[in-house]
Amino acid sequence: MPFVHIKMIEERCTPEKKEIMIKEVTDLVAGILEQDIETVRVQIEEMRPEDWGIAGESVKKRTMKI
Repeated sequence: MPFVHIKMIEERCTPEKKEIMIKEVTDLVAGILEQDIETVRVQIEEMRPEDWGIAGESVKKRTMKI
């Protein structure tokens, strides 16, 4: 059973877009692996900007610079 774990910064995606993401990722993985979509699991984990770092800085700090 394929399990896809997507991590992203919170509040960057609406609930409607998450539904689309889950559907499209499921269809893609099922197609590539030639498996029924019922076997595919997708989890979206949202992270706070202060808990995610890029190049030594938190995303929160990086977005404050913009």
